[in-house]
Amino acid sequence: MNLSSKKLAIYLPSLHGGGAERIMLKLACGMTSRGYSVDLVLARAQGDFLEQVPESIRLIDLHVNRDILSLLPLINYLRQERPSAILSGLHTNFIALWARWLARVPTRVIVSERSTLSHYVKHLSADLRMWIMPQLVRWFYPWADSVVTVSQGVADDLRKLMKSSETRIRAIYNPVVTPDLRAQAQVELDHPWFRKGEPPVIIAIGRLSSVKDFPLLITAFARVRRIHQSRLLILGEGEERPKLNKLIHDLDLDDYVSMPGFVSNPLPYLLRSNAFVLSSQFEGLPGALIEAMYCGIPLISTDCPSGPREILADGKYGRLVPVGDVDALSVAICDALENKIACPPPESWQRFDLDTILDQYIEELFGNEKKDRLLLSK
Repeated sequence: MNLSSKKLAIYLPSLHGGGAERIMLKLACGMTSRGYSVDLVLARAQGDFLEQVPESIRLIDLHVNRDILSLLPLINYLRQERPSAILSGLHTNFIALWARWLARVPTRVIVSERSTLSHYVKHLSADLRMWIMPQLVRWFYPWADSVVTVSQGVADDLRKLMKSSETRIRAIYNPVVTPDLRAQAQVELDHPWFRKGEPPVIIAIGRLSSVKDFPLLITAFARVRRIHQSRLLILGEGEERPKLNKLIHDLDLDDYVSMPGFVSNPLPYLLRSNAFVLSSQFEGLPGALIEAMYCGIPLISTDCPSGPREILADGKYGRLVPVGDVDALSVAICDALENKIACPPPESWQRFDLDTILDQYIEELFGNEKKDRLLLSK
């Protein structure tokens, strides 16, 4: 049996800039490096990461402007290509499950759950679609061959939501530390804030959305500025930008807070910053926190569900503060600037190394793959 002939399809809405899209692309590249054929199937071939797709990955554009409209072309794709497995992420998970059932193909379907779903539903309760989300999960996730979550906290939350022990749920961390990451860290950076003699820089990375709670961080930073000459850099883009710009102006921080937008390679910024802060209300497994850990700078995070506590090993590798607590966050930032928070050691990020994660995904996607490889090597 030629294992390299096995095809994996990774199905996403698009490649617009976000942690999930970045991680799925890393998985795709890792699988091709292991000799697998990978199709990246997109509802629409758009997004910030599109230019990063290597030639070794076949890009399939389903050419639809709404995700639900990709159901029929995805059925046709499954019937024609018959991949060994399809890995789905984000809100297209249900479409992948329906398409496999309607296509009547033996393709394994693994859906990826990347956030604490109960908190996500509560946070977006004003959206009528969220009212039915828990029931859809209970109805259709059991159709999956496996549900992979990005942290144990997300897995525990999903089990409670589904009220069932029948569905196979497995936590596999995101493959954050890759050869590409190491290469990206070596890129030179010419930014006036990081020149010799400039004040220290606090950095945060994430979509400018309400769940990231950047108002909390900006307000805490305003208090830090009363004690320490420093600057705050927030990398990311999103719908909260006007609100955040107003807050920055109202707090008289225009010269000290910068939001340059989405940056495809944040590693050079992380390496030169004095501390990383994650201020979220909830997460799945925040990749930016792991990237900052890899860069070896002091880490501060809200103790939100879920992921940060797992990543920081209950506070061993960084400072955990209560969600929404501006006082605790400002104190932690001051402590980082006063060298009272230790830098994480290399052992902290080795759990998130690509090779370790790929072995786990291969087992989940293709079953007895390790056993097959051993037989072939004899």
